[in-house]
Amino acid sequence: MSAAPTPKDTLLRDGTASLYRFRPPAPRQHAAPSLPLLLVPSMINRWNILDLRQGASLADALRHAGLDTWCLDWGVAEDEDRHLTWEMVVERLERAIRAILRKTGAPKVGLLGYCMGATLAGIAAALNPRKVAALINLAGPFDFAHGGALTHATNPAWFDAEAIAAAGNVHPAQMQMGFVAMRPTAQLAKWVNFADRAHDPAFRAAFDALEAWSSDNIPFPAAAYQTYITELYQQNLLVKGQHHVGGRRVDLGAIDCPLLTVVTDRDTICPPLAATALNDLCASTDKATLTIPGGHVGAVVGSRAPTHLYPALAQWLVDRLAQPETPALTHPQEPAALSPSPG
Repeated sequence: MSAAPTPKDTLLRDGTASLYRFRPPAPRQHAAPSLPLLLVPSMINRWNILDLRQGASLADALRHAGLDTWCLDWGVAEDEDRHLTWEMVVERLERAIRAILRKTGAPKVGLLGYCMGATLAGIAAALNPRKVAALINLAGPFDFAHGGALTHATNPAWFDAEAIAAAGNVHPAQMQMGFVAMRPTAQLAKWVNFADRAHDPAFRAAFDALEAWSSDNIPFPAAAYQTYITELYQQNLLVKGQHHVGGRRVDLGAIDCPLLTVVTDRDTICPPLAATALNDLCASTDKATLTIPGGHVGAVVGSRAPTHLYPALAQWLVDRLAQPETPALTHPQEPAALSPSPG
């Protein structure tokens, strides 16, 4: 079973990055035209976690919901990319947004960011609020004081991000060992579970796809890594309103588009409070939190994702990305676990 099975075209290349547009399925009657949607994955993992396999693909579910779905693949950093700064990363995302608007003629784009990609999508939305029609934060941290084990691990009292970045791009093995240290028994539990369920072909297919993805991590450009750890994890400048990108202050209060933050109940990478801080700080009047069972990765591609997470995200997006001249699709009610944020 191949990874990234959903048909797509490459519309732009920008350094190591590629901008994909997923091909729509066969035309459906009465499908309302929508504003484009850009998926923004993490920089340190392969993008195809959002299109992992048949039956477990968020990208495929969104295109079947009638959404014009795009994805920014950050690509694999080479040795010379050690000088790629955080500012350059954000600018690459902004160029992708502009390219989508030029190609489609749409006035705005929807953003769905996952993990670090959600942090970057939030920054882009704050810097370009007039270009963003809706924003989904899928398990992405904003208040790094609530970052849990990763915040503790990167405490400046014992963690020197500058020294690590001085050696060049951060190797995937370095980052992977950090995640393993957070839950040292997780690997043992994984293989015990595999032994119990290996007879199930469906489980084997899901296990093999996720194992292939998780063992194929990619380097983190050194300069961007240093800023990400120092200014976000260690100094928590983003929620303080003191984070700057290319001389521009990132004001999360400038985000006034509809916002949905998705948290998982067993997330050790992005604990819920780290993500929901965005709801507290933005100016959106249409904002909600969706809590789903599972961990940081399993909740997105696990067995329940196609029946719980994907329909909820698709419904929320279809309602908010309908073209202005087209009446938005309506539904009797929001998903049961979807709760409005205060304010």
